[in-house]
Amino acid sequence: MTAGGSADPIRLTAGDATLEMRPADGGRLASFRIAGRELLVTGRTDPMGWGCYPMVPFAGRVRNGRFGFDGRDYQLPLGLPPHAIHGVVYDRPWQVDDATTLSVALGPPWPFAGRVIQRVSLEPGRLVLTLELHAAERMPASLGWHPWFRRRLNLDTGTDSAVAEGAGAVSAEAELDLDAGSMYLRDADGIPTGTLVPVPPGPWDDCMTDLRAAPVVRWPGSLELELRADVSEWVVYTELPHAICVEPQTGPPDALNLRPVVVEPGQPLSARMEWRWRSLEAAARG
Repeated sequence: MTAGGSADPIRLTAGDATLEMRPADGGRLASFRIAGRELLVTGRTDPMGWGCYPMVPFAGRVRNGRFGFDGRDYQLPLGLPPHAIHGVVYDRPWQVDDATTLSVALGPPWPFAGRVIQRVSLEPGRLVLTLELHAAERMPASLGWHPWFRRRLNLDTGTDSAVAEGAGAVSAEAELDLDAGSMYLRDADGIPTGTLVPVPPGPWDDCMTDLRAAPVVRWPGSLELELRADVSEWVVYTELPHAICVEPQTGPPDALNLRPVVVEPGQPLSARMEWRWRSLEAAARG
């Protein structure tokens, strides 16, 4: 890995954890292993469906890819027709600024100029990621991360969880502890309306808010992972058999229309996400 490049992965190790970040694949965490077990879905060709990637300058869907700002209307590419989705940098190469810092310029198809900086810090028992959106001109924005956690953990880091379940998986299926006070109501297009409702039983593909505790993904008998972030919205996606997504965001999906944050030059929008983990294997053996 060399500063200014974008092709070589960044690899970090601390305690029992190892990570690989790929600047060329949207600045994402491509692999995150604890005691040899891969936590993230890997090896997928769809850039939306694996690893843990930044969503900038908007997180989640934008209705019909359209939004208005300062008296003008804008049209975004439809990444998941009929909607735009997950920002414009998750499938673009990022620049390596130093051993723990990546950045990427904002521009077309995003109609405003700016720069996004992502920093990673790994130490025993803790991973911290930060995102900063620096605007070169006034713009609306939201940001966040989209992690894809495996339903089951195994020791083969070369297969995704769907394969691993039939090939020597070693953990029970993941459980999610989620204590949210409310959820955004979605309309027939799957887009939040702004109305908050009580959280029904899952499965979910929904934006939660008013969390009373940090979400926890638990693989019984193997590992427990606590997710913390300095944001108020969390999109939770539990409808697929091979993965669970717990996505901290600075605003709900369609925030550019529903509740945009206006980012000014010299006043960046930022977010911080922290993962903490503990082994459950000793307790399971006991």
